[in-house]
Parts: sequence; structure tokens; C-alpha cells
Amino acid sequence: MLSDVIGVGGRFRESMAAFAAVGRNANLRWLELAWTASIIGHYAFLIAVSVYAYGIGGEKAVGLIFLARLVPAALIAPFAGMLGDRYPRERVLLFTNAARIVLVGAAALGVFLDADPWVIYGLSIAATIATTPFRSAQAALTPSLARGPAELTAANAVASGVESIAVFAGPALAGILLAVASTGVVFTITALLIVASALFLLLINVERAEQPRRELDASTIAAERFAGFTILGQNPALRVMMVLLTAQTAVFGAVNVFIVVAAIELLDLGEGGVGYLNAAMGVGAFIGAVGALSLTGVRRLSPAFLAGVVLIGLPLIAIGIVQELVVVVIVLAIMGIGSSLVDVAGLTLVQRAVPDDVLARVFGVIQMLWLASIGIGAALVPVLIAWLGIENALIAAGAFLPLLVVLLGAKVARIDAAAAAPDPEELRILASVPIFAPLPGGSLEHVAARLVPLRVESGTVIVREGDAGDRFYIVAEGEIDVSQDGRTISELAAGGYFGEIALLRDVARTATVTARTDVVLYALDRDDFLAAVTGHPQSAEAAETVMSARLAGPASTGYRSAAS
Repeated sequence: MLSDVIGVGGRFRESMAAFAAVGRNANLRWLELAWTASIIGHYAFLIAVSVYAYGIGGEKAVGLIFLARLVPAALIAPFAGMLGDRYPRERVLLFTNAARIVLVGAAALGVFLDADPWVIYGLSIAATIATTPFRSAQAALTPSLARGPAELTAANAVASGVESIAVFAGPALAGILLAVASTGVVFTITALLIVASALFLLLINVERAEQPRRELDASTIAAERFAGFTILGQNPALRVMMVLLTAQTAVFGAVNVFIVVAAIELLDLGEGGVGYLNAAMGVGAFIGAVGALSLTGVRRLSPAFLAGVVLIGLPLIAIGIVQELVVVVIVLAIMGIGSSLVDVAGLTLVQRAVPDDVLARVFGVIQMLWLASIGIGAALVPVLIAWLGIENALIAAGAFLPLLVVLLGAKVARIDAAAAAPDPEELRILASVPIFAPLPGGSLEHVAARLVPLRVESGTVIVREGDAGDRFYIVAEGEIDVSQDGRTISELAAGGYFGEIALLRDVARTATVTARTDVVLYALDRDDFLAAVTGHPQSAEAAETVMSARLAGPASTGYRSAAS
């Protein structure tokens, strides 16, 4: 029992340390602040647009505006993700915000000048659609800013918590401003919030190698646009995960309708009760985001993801069985907790599993599925109620997710096994190598996941002078000798490394390396090594420094832990 308490306390301290690290990481801090300003402004803007449309054309206008925003955004989301993979992601975020500032500002001016409503509608729809690349680029940028797996999970938890707050802070801000001012004022404040978001983005500083973009012909452009679909199609575990993500989002779309029905018809709370029930779910989502910090440092996230999916479904079953206000409020809060678990664990799993160069496009596909499934879920509720009645419709919708988890959960665990966070010791060893030390956490984690452990017996020749180079090696345990022309020139122990010259200069091995004792090595294949080192300027500079020193020879450098 005492050991369990100590373990929980240790995990809590690790979680808080990771959370604090997000604040200390300047780039992550600016990204989270940019996200905060952007998402609060987004939700405030949606409310203001709906109120404006209702004042002009009633509920039909609100519905048409909703569809006019949702359908184009869903259709372009997978292709908007291509921007985040082809251009620097922080610039994509910045230019997205610039477009939103212009469009929202123009809409505000149009309201103040009493412009034609169709002009305001067009600007509002365009501004909402312009937001589409933001989510995929932000989600894809986060791993490259995080300095390790725990910090990545913590950053995702912070982003989820921010959105949980924004879901209510944005509409609340809009409501207050609409009560004392006008729609034009809400639009203006939204534009100012997006300006603040852009200013935070300007403070992000990402080191990257200058690599010329290759020209794309028509066939290549088509392949690039659909790369997100291709990656998901080639990975069975990711496909199953997308099924669960889409299903839980569809259920959430249904919940938006069920809450209205439950508040008015089952609980007799009236229209005001809709807000109370949504608030309960929002509070739960915030609690879940805070609780998700406990996932920092956890190598396997599929249990948390699957538990979150189940926690979204079970509350609907409870509401279908027991229509008591206290019970409904509690289970909706539990649903919010489940939503945050799905967001944080699911987002992190995808970030770990998908190659960085297509990550934004994969998130674009996820965003498309999210937008489409929300609408489908909401549209199915009237059909379910007409067929089964309110209570049975709630039970059926709620049972759908646990059933899917039972059927597909084992397959999701495969993505966890393939994309689990590297062992902390592997990360430590990798980060101790000067060539890799400058890499950002996400890149370091991807490299660590590709390390191949090797055990070599004493006396074994690991690489031979004159042979072609195909791997880079790090010594984890034991000692090795480095020789040229049969003469020992250096010895390496734990922490030493060799093999970079042949890979970076594309030459034959310049020395023979032999195990003096039984040795444990980590090997990194040529392509993975070159991709990591040449893709980051500081890492490339460190590699050049190491190579220059080693080629100069031990006599001039004075170190005895080098070989090539």
C-alpha cells in the first residue's frame, strides 16, 4: 500500500514537473498562448455570427450558416494540412491568423457600416474556413517544440485544457459584449484576440536547415495532397484508431442534440438547462485535461485512450436509465473527462506514430473526419428518437462506443506498441551524443525509437577499415578499440560513438573498431541518421565539428573517445 502511495506521489511530481517544463520551454509557451487567444476568439466569433444570422433570418439562417461553415472546412481540411508539411508550420499559423484578421476585421467594419447581410455572411464563412489549417499545423508543430515525451504529453494536456476553458470563455465573452454592445464589437474583439495570437507566434524560434523545396508536377501534387489518407490506409492500427476517433466524435455530435432534448423533455429544465448541462460537461473536460497530466512519462497510452472512449459512451446509457438532475450532471462531467483523455492520449499517439513530414496532412484528415462525424451524429439523433424513443435512443448511442472498444481495442494496442515513448535510458544515451544533443524533443524521440540494440562478444570486429558504412553506433556498455592500419589509435567506453564520417562524407570506413570486452551497442541505420542530422542546423554543425576533430587525429585533439 505504501509503495502504491509513493508511486502515485512520484507520478504526480513527474506530471507537475512536465507541466512546469511546458511553461519554461519558451517556444511551447508562445504556442500555447497563441492557441489560447485564437480558440477563445474562435468560439466568441461563432456565437456572434449565429446571433447576427438569427437577427436577420431566424433559425433557418443559423442552420444555413452552420452548414456553409462546416462543409467547406471539412472538405479542405486534408489538403490544408499539406501547407503545414510543405512550409514552416509556425509561418502557416501566422499567415492563417493574418487571413483571419483581415476577414474578421472586414466583417466588423461591414456590421458597423450596415453592409448587406450576404457580405457579412460571406466574410464570416471565409474567416471560419481560414481557421482550418491552424489546428493541423499546431498539432504537427508541437512535437518539434517539445523536448521529450513527457513534455509532449503535458503540452497536449495544456492545449486540451485551454480548449475546455475556451468553449465557455469564448461564448461568455460574446454574451457579455452582445448584452452591452453589438455584434460588430464582438467581431472587433475577436480580431484583436487573433492579433494577440499572431504576436505570440512571432516569438516562436524554430531552428531548421534550409532545404530547397522540390518542384511538384501534377501527379506529384495529387500524391502529396492525399499523403495523409495514404499513411492512414497503410497502417491497420491507425485505421482502427481513426474509426474510434470518428465514432466518439459522432457520438459527441449526437450529444449536442441529446442535451437539448434531455434538458427540456426529460428534466423539465427549460432552455436555460441546456447551458447548465453543457457547463457540467465542460467542467469535466477541464478536470480531465488536468488529470491527463498524469499521462506524462507513460509509455503506453492506448489504455487511457480506450478508457476515454468508453467514458464518453457510458454516461448516455446512465441518462437513458436514470433521469435525475444530479445523476445527469455527474455523468456529463464524466463524459467531459473521457473527452479530454481521448484528446490528449489520441493526439499524442498519432504524433508518436506518424512521420513528421506528413504529420500535418494526417491531422488534416482527422480534422475532416471530426467535422463530418459531428454533423452525421447530430443528424442521426432525430432518426433514433423516432425509432426507439428518447430513453432507448440514449442507451443505444451510449452502448455503441463500449461495443466498438470491445471489438477493436486490441488492435489499437498495436499502435501503442509501435509508437510507445522510447525508454528514458535510450533517450538519455542519445542526448549525451553531441551530434544529437541539439535536436528538439520530438526529433530526438523519433531517432530513439529507431535505435537497434546489439550485443557483441569480446574480440568481434564491429566495423572494418575500408568497408562501406551503413550504420552509426553508440556504446552503451563495455569497451572497444579503434585502430588504423593495425595500430590502436583510441579506446571507447560507455557513451562513446563512431561511424559518422563514413555516413556524412559518403566514404569508406576510416578505422576498424573491435570489441575489447563484451559490448552493448545502439545502432542507427544510415537513412535515419542522415535524416536526423542534416535536418537540423545545430546538429549538422555539431557533426561537422566532431568529424573535423576526428580527421585531424588524436594527437591534435587530445581526446580518447572517438572513432569513425
